[in-house]
Amino acid sequence: MRGWLNNLIVVTQQDADRTVITVAGEMGLDTCPTLARATLAIPLGRTLHLEMSGVSFMDSRGLNLLLQQRRRFLAEGGQLTAADLQDQPVQVLRLTGAYDLLVPGTTSTGRGACRCSGIR
Repeated sequence: MRGWLNNLIVVTQQDADRTVITVAGEMGLDTCPTLARATLAIPLGRTLHLEMSGVSFMDSRGLNLLLQQRRRFLAEGGQLTAADLQDQPVQVLRLTGAYDLLVPGTTSTGRGACRCSGIR
């Protein structure tokens, strides 16, 4: 049963003003290295936009990766944003106070770029 939890699909697209990585699967201990490797190929100073509508689960390792990458991109003159999050990853980000850091156009109430069904 554990085998399907190890899948994370990462698709990278270079746009003129940013890099978009579409992520699908579960972000956890076994899968985060896949996303981490994909971010290493992004040029300095770029914006990384993570399209996360396909991420159904994220644990503390996934949260840690997002925060580490955000810190790295900011230090290099870029930025990291996440959008289209499902309910469970939104709950993780809100519980830890990271939601407003990663989801653009939000306020402390969490209204903005998130397209979640039950959490507002």
